[in-house]
Amino acid sequence: MKRTDEIREKFAELQEMNTSYLKEIKSLITEMKAPQNFQVICYFTYSLNVLHERGHENFSLGSFHIQNLGTRPLTNPYICIKLSPDSPFDFSGKYIYKDSKQKMRLTNAWERMNEPLDKQEYWLKPSEKRVLNPSETISFTNFQVKWIPESSYAGSIMGFTYGDEVKDGIGALNQINVSGKLVKEDKNE
Repeated sequence: MKRTDEIREKFAELQEMNTSYLKEIKSLITEMKAPQNFQVICYFTYSLNVLHERGHENFSLGSFHIQNLGTRPLTNPYICIKLSPDSPFDFSGKYIYKDSKQKMRLTNAWERMNEPLDKQEYWLKPSEKRVLNPSETISFTNFQVKWIPESSYAGSIMGFTYGDEVKDGIGALNQINVSGKLVKEDKNE
């Protein structure tokens, strides 16, 4: 029986030591955890079809992406796509209005938050996504910008991302800048 008591005592001692080690390991892991950082970027991808001739339609197809590179989520994301003043651009995209009578919701649609009469700023929020988690990307895809030049022109399309964590907004890493000088037509042709 003495031997059994010794074994039990040794076992209890080892269990206590093990528990102590586990507590210390948990404490070290907690200290080592990466700090919670917030890092969200936004940018445009686009293609252009430009013909610098009077009366011919030019267009750009683009997407605006928001990517969360940090370790904290972005809640209630929304964007602003802004056309420069006096630009010749006509903007369109896959968005709906809050009071839309449309029965079926579009997949990956965005909701326009500002007045439809505003042709310079487009404030949009994703209709299905309320949180952009770390390592996720959401995109406002396949918007179109069209213009028919009647004279030389220049314009820019800028993008900004907002959310609960970035009330002042984050500017896009790039913007779309387009300018053109019309070639004068030869009167003899």
